[in-house]
Amino acid sequence: MRLSVLLSLLISWFTGIGQILEPAKWQNSIEPSQPGAGDEVTISFKATIDSEWYLYSSDFDPDLGPMVTEFVFEPDDSYELIGDLTPVEPKQGYDSLFEGYYTYFKGTGLFTQKVKILKESFWIKGYYAYQVCSDITGQCIPFEEDFSFVSSSAGASALGEGSGPEKNRLLSQRDVSDPYALWSFMVVAFLAGLAALLTPCVFPMIPMTVTYFTGRDHHKKGRIKNSLVYGISIILIYVVIGSILAPFMGPETANDLATGWLPNVLFFLVFVIFALSFFGLFEITLPSGFVNKVDRMGDKGGLIGVFFMALTLVLVSFSCTGPLVGSILVESAGGLVLKPIMGMLAFSAAFAIPFTLFALFPGWLSSLPKSGGWLNSVKVVLGFLELAFAFKFLSIADQAYHWHILDREVYLSIWIVIFTLMGFYLMGKIKLPGDSDSKTTSVPGLILAIITFSFVVYLIPGLFGAPLKSLAGYLPPMSSHDFNISEIVRNENRGSNYIPYENDLCEEPLYADFLELPHGLRGYFDYDQALACARESNKPIFIDFTGHGCVNCREMEARVWVEPEVLNRLRERFIVAALYVDDKTVLPESEWYTSEYDNKIKKTIGKQNADFQITRFNNNAQPFYVILDQNGNLLVEPTAYDLNVSSFVAFLDKGLEKFNQQAGSLTSAIPTE
Repeated sequence: MRLSVLLSLLISWFTGIGQILEPAKWQNSIEPSQPGAGDEVTISFKATIDSEWYLYSSDFDPDLGPMVTEFVFEPDDSYELIGDLTPVEPKQGYDSLFEGYYTYFKGTGLFTQKVKILKESFWIKGYYAYQVCSDITGQCIPFEEDFSFVSSSAGASALGEGSGPEKNRLLSQRDVSDPYALWSFMVVAFLAGLAALLTPCVFPMIPMTVTYFTGRDHHKKGRIKNSLVYGISIILIYVVIGSILAPFMGPETANDLATGWLPNVLFFLVFVIFALSFFGLFEITLPSGFVNKVDRMGDKGGLIGVFFMALTLVLVSFSCTGPLVGSILVESAGGLVLKPIMGMLAFSAAFAIPFTLFALFPGWLSSLPKSGGWLNSVKVVLGFLELAFAFKFLSIADQAYHWHILDREVYLSIWIVIFTLMGFYLMGKIKLPGDSDSKTTSVPGLILAIITFSFVVYLIPGLFGAPLKSLAGYLPPMSSHDFNISEIVRNENRGSNYIPYENDLCEEPLYADFLELPHGLRGYFDYDQALACARESNKPIFIDFTGHGCVNCREMEARVWVEPEVLNRLRERFIVAALYVDDKTVLPESEWYTSEYDNKIKKTIGKQNADFQITRFNNNAQPFYVILDQNGNLLVEPTAYDLNVSSFVAFLDKGLEKFNQQAGSLTSAIPTE
């Protein structure tokens, strides 16, 4: 990814903190355009969705969590609805956080409704409420817009098109469009390229390459040119492979591969086959006749011969690099269109650079270690890693279809066994085909064994409910864990009469019978009530603009708020207010008001909170976090979705520091008697 692209993403992130976003724009139409009484018409609602944003559809369980798109038609005697609203070919995904299926649109979304016209003069009106989310920024935004179709002499006209802010998010595969995830993937691919150099199919090729180039051209200038062409050719070959596969691995494929049992089971079997190949059960090879033919092409002179020499290297080393390349391509399936290309670029760069350097500086060859059994050990260790990661794919299918084959403790048990065997192998206690007869353990092997067994020790508490947060992306969710001893002990210690942190509040919070805060936090769900308590207790207010259907809000709570340094600060030093922007609870009519922003009447808790966020902070996305003093003044710049715990702690501390500075200034301004 170019630096300019990365900078533009960062700029869009920061500017998104303080602006009204409108990621979806609607065009509504009626067909035929001049209906008469008795005619049946089709009303189409078409949404054009900005790239990197998703629109939830209308045809999944509304109790799942994410906000379904809802169309409401106001009753009128000039028309009647025929059947239900129809979303046209939405895609399906599985959300592991809400543990259920949802449907969504990307790029464009289309909904249709059949209507029978009962009078020549008709007026079809209503509104639609929907939610769009982004995997780049982690934001979710709920909206509500009016629509209207009015008969006229020129035909029916559509009113109320466009987009208007008001309300949240996610797609389960986060690494699909996250630039940081792409960079991380490229780092892993680069390391895989380095690992490929240490396999028995590749390492012996280094001196052969040096011999080839030193024998062809004794002139330094010619050797430099040929060596560079050789390295570039290796990279080009691998990138072409990624480019050929890229169209099949774009974002549209992401969700088809994310939850389908067939592709994930196939990926699982592919990884297992790769692992068995590395263990020495068999070799994955290309037809020898084809390889020999390409090798003969390398004997030709000029740059063509250099290219075919590079192609020969790629083909001859396939039995060792094939599983690594295949693993990278499998991991990139369903990612960005760029992902397989960038993965191959990173892999081939790591693979090609050493060959190029040794061709340029043949004297370095004497510093290389001799070939031997250690090369096979590298291959076997890679086999153990392939086998461990194979279960990631089987786990995805298991969660999506509720097979309960790989619940969390079963998954961890398998990993503990795999890495324990890997540790014993590194110590020389297990022998596989191709291993040397050495009866001593090398120092590098011992160090790697210590690291491996340490990892096993880290995994073991997970069997009893430890969260193992550093592996959250690879393990099944905690909800699949049958025996969580820490939760059992926590509940036992609390007892039946336990009420967490009730004394922290000034009065019983409004709406606490149906709204809640995570992790036993006590707070408010009404801004005015939180402000009054802040004045009484002389504490700053922490406002969490959140939503029932905000997946990234739940992720922030599960991965950031849960940390003691965050949770303790929120519990002890702030008045916490969770303002749900998508709650549909209708308030008493005396509390309704007309918004200055869009001139609409705000009747529900959610709409009033959303309007407050927009008008006060010029922002309409969630999660969105604000720190105010007891008079409602902003203390620090708000922040949004960010899984970096230290950054969130710094945000809280900065707000506390500013609050304390203000309190000190006020104290010093009071005259003493």
